[in-house]
Amino acid sequence: MTYKANVKLVQSVLHALQLFEVFRTAENKDEFGVTELSKSLGLHKNNVFRLLATLESRGYIEQNPETENYRLGIEIFNLGQQFINKLGILKLSKPFMEKIVSEVNESVYIGILRKGYVVYLDIVEANQNVRVVSRVGKDVPAYCTAIGKIQLAYASEEEINSIYMGARLKRFTDNTITSLPELKKHLKDVLKNDYALDNEEYEERVRCIAVPIKDYLGVPVAALSVTGPACRMSDDKIFNEIYPVAKRYAREISKRLGYQG
Repeated sequence: MTYKANVKLVQSVLHALQLFEVFRTAENKDEFGVTELSKSLGLHKNNVFRLLATLESRGYIEQNPETENYRLGIEIFNLGQQFINKLGILKLSKPFMEKIVSEVNESVYIGILRKGYVVYLDIVEANQNVRVVSRVGKDVPAYCTAIGKIQLAYASEEEINSIYMGARLKRFTDNTITSLPELKKHLKDVLKNDYALDNEEYEERVRCIAVPIKDYLGVPVAALSVTGPACRMSDDKIFNEIYPVAKRYAREISKRLGYQG
């Protein structure tokens, strides 16, 4: 069924989706009170309470008995897992991710780009005592992540402008790119090299290198990144040990998606 602009939207469903988006876009906050949600949604508190009660009855929202605030319920996780499991690219990529980890002994992510954010779909963790905190399930700004930048590099200038024009590029560390002109210049180098680095740009003491997974049109549909503590991720290790391995297996995945480059 094709969406038509003149179709009347169901307001209650729209409000429920907007409520979920409040949770999705919140940084370092996973619970909200009725008053906070009322202000965010522009709805009367009674309407928000009924909305929460309905979603809670189905397990998509739950109330923290200690704070009486609301958070996402287990059914949201189950729904997300079903989505991830149905993405054939995960099944295809997992064995190659495991091979990368076995050869370089650092953790490997697969992620996709969605409206200026990276959604980390899966991780194969390295057998190391010191590891970075998993980002799976999180939405992270694309401009300060390796997976995000390698996919942004293939976007047109119009697409980049639609995402970032007038937007504030939040600074997470001293190395974060915070201006659109600087980002555009950086993405040109990323496209030329066909890899992207996260040089402690999102998290301090964490470095990553990402390579694209391309479809039959040569368009990145996802990306792999090798991630580790900066103390282990020297330039020498990244470019002489990790990059050749990650590039080789990303190309193998891409070939299976029809890429002929």
